[in-house]
Amino acid sequence: MATAHLIHGYLGAGKTTFARHLEHELPAIRFSHDEWMTILYGNDPPMDQFPEFHQRVSRLIDAHWTRCVKLGLDVVLDLGFWSRRQRDETRTTAAALGASARLYLLECPEDEAWRRVDKRNAHLDGSLLIVRHTFEMLKSRFQPLGDDEDRIEVRQC
Repeated sequence: MATAHLIHGYLGAGKTTFARHLEHELPAIRFSHDEWMTILYGNDPPMDQFPEFHQRVSRLIDAHWTRCVKLGLDVVLDLGFWSRRQRDETRTTAAALGASARLYLLECPEDEAWRRVDKRNAHLDGSLLIVRHTFEMLKSRFQPLGDDEDRIEVRQC
């Protein structure tokens, strides 16, 4: 049975580093939203177009990871999973396709997470530019895991 591996964490928590490791360890096919965004729209897309670009990339990734799972392949979804709704919908989709879902929690102290993001900004290489204001502003969109969400906790710090 195929497994969808969901990687959850805030900016700078080490999600992509862990996802790259997991992809080789399993093996699995990895889907990273930020990498697709930068390939298609650059590392600093215009803010007024960002929501539309984000949705386009999400639809593309959804079409591809679900096809992989249908074919019996494991996938690593480096998508952040900031909302409970997205996590629930992905778990439901995986189950409907006959796959299991495994959720990984990556956490990091805020000062370390910002240090990593700031360092990454100097050499983006497939990452989106995140300035400090954006780092702070996006916290309001991040929904921590519920107590009822089974997870594997991964220490990256």
